[in-house]
Amino acid sequence: MPLLKKLKNTLHWGNSSKPDIDLSPQLYEQFKAFRLPLVLIQVFILVGTLGYFLLEDYTIVQAFFQSSYTFTNTGFGALKEKEFGALAILFTTFLMLSGAGIITFSVAFIVSIVNTGTLTRLLKEKKMINNIARLRNHYVICYHNEYTIELSKQFCEAQIPFVVVDNAPNFEQEAILHKYPYYILGDPHTNISMLKARLSAARGVVTFSKNLSDNIALIVSAKLFAKELNRKPLYIISSADSEEEVQKLQKLGSDMVISAPKLMAQRISALALRPDMQNLLERFAYKNNTGLDLEEVLVPKYSWLVLKKLKEGHFREFAKVFIVGITQKDGKYFSMPDDDVVISSECKLLMIGTTSAIRDVKRIIMKQKKPQEIDYI
Repeated sequence: MPLLKKLKNTLHWGNSSKPDIDLSPQLYEQFKAFRLPLVLIQVFILVGTLGYFLLEDYTIVQAFFQSSYTFTNTGFGALKEKEFGALAILFTTFLMLSGAGIITFSVAFIVSIVNTGTLTRLLKEKKMINNIARLRNHYVICYHNEYTIELSKQFCEAQIPFVVVDNAPNFEQEAILHKYPYYILGDPHTNISMLKARLSAARGVVTFSKNLSDNIALIVSAKLFAKELNRKPLYIISSADSEEEVQKLQKLGSDMVISAPKLMAQRISALALRPDMQNLLERFAYKNNTGLDLEEVLVPKYSWLVLKKLKEGHFREFAKVFIVGITQKDGKYFSMPDDDVVISSECKLLMIGTTSAIRDVKRIIMKQKKPQEIDYI
């Protein structure tokens, strides 16, 4: 049973794709306006049916048919209009004029409602929210700017699902222009926007506002939202312009704070010192299908590899994976460790290899007992 439960969680079986917020009440409010023309049409059709039933020798069905095509001015002469008396003729004239007026009024009324754009917007938003409800482990990117545009391209190439949220008046046009697959128009830090963006099933939040107060509000709101849902904390990435802002956001709980000026300076400095290494980062971190991958893997407490020497893992022999760095739990980093280095609990191994090979090594590391395939190496 635990294995079945784990499989269900992995494949998201039984997870509801129902949106966290329902826009049906707002849609019903918009549709309420259609009641007046519909009621008027029904009332006059009923009056016409009763009138023809009483004035002429018609059955109820014939009276209804006569009333319908007379009121809508779509036909005449199908029954016995030539035998109408004066009263029936006057009644028919009244019904035709009333029908022409009410239908014209109804069409103009409906067009005026549609032209306001509220109904169309709600229908489009409801469709978008239903599509977002199918996402799992996605990122919610808050605020649209040049950083968001570039990040969205990287996420699309890496096939990482994401939702962009912004409250700018022209954001929808920008989202379509830059081909965001999912987007929400609204204040990112509000509960309504978080519900629309399906933050309950998200992996993390990225906030790119150039205003520090917006980033602060977003971090606090995301943490409170996750706490209210009693779910694991969201991975929060934020941006800052100065070292002071970086420290503030880290204290508030941002897992990673990126300073664009500092990051650019570091990159240019690295390029200036080592021009031959300029493509190394792109090759391992940013591009797909390059053959090799660079990944940092956590060694859990229960792993059989804890307190063993690095050479006992036989990573090179087993999967042709090379360990190029080790980060201890306290943050101390060792580059190019030798084979006699002891692997401590909850350290991180920085490894280079093919994607499939790294996946095999991760499977070996996660085992509690030493795998048999290692014994034969």
